[in-house]
Amino acid sequence: MADYHSPTVITPDLPIADMTALEYLILGLAFDCEPSGEGYVYLHSWCGPSDIVSIEAGPLRAAYDGSIDAQSAINDHIAVLLKGHDAREDSMPGDCIEIDLTEISFGWDRMLQDVVRRSTVLDEIVVTAAFTCTKMRPDGFGGSVMRITSDAIQYNSTTDMLEKMWNTPASTTVPDTAEDRECSS
Repeated sequence: MADYHSPTVITPDLPIADMTALEYLILGLAFDCEPSGEGYVYLHSWCGPSDIVSIEAGPLRAAYDGSIDAQSAINDHIAVLLKGHDAREDSMPGDCIEIDLTEISFGWDRMLQDVVRRSTVLDEIVVTAAFTCTKMRPDGFGGSVMRITSDAIQYNSTTDMLEKMWNTPASTTVPDTAEDRECSS
C-alpha cells in the first residue's frame, strides 16, 4: 500500500501577537508549532496539515472567549459548535469537540488570512507543500504553493504550472546562463 504525504511549511514565522487565542490553539493542532524567537512561531507539518482537530470543550471555550472581539473567520463556527455542545444534556467540559478545517469559509487558510489582515508586520504568508509517496507512483509526487494576503488567497500546484507551460508557446532560444533564464509566472 502506498502512503501519501504533504510535508508543509509556512513562511514567514508568525507573530503570536497577531493571532487570536483561538487561532493559535487551532493552528497549533492543525500544524506542528515551534517557538522561533521572541514572540514568533514556526508552523509546519511533516505529513500535511490536519483536516480535523479535536479540542476539549473547556480549553476551546476559553480560547473562544479570549478571541470573541477579534475579526476571525473561525469565531462564528466555534460559537455554533459550543452552543451545540452546551445543548446536550450530558455535555461535560472535558468532552472533545471536532473542528473540520476543510470548510472553505473558515479553514486554516482563512485563519491565516485573518492573521495577515490584523498584522502590522506581515504583508503575506506563503504555504509551500511537497506531494510525496512511499511508492514510485506517477500521481504521488509534485507540490504546491499558496500565497495568502489580506485581499486574496492564491494557489498553484505543479500540475497547474505544467498546464500553463502546455498552453504557453515555448521559447525557441535556450538561455546561455542562469542569469538569462526567466521564471514564468
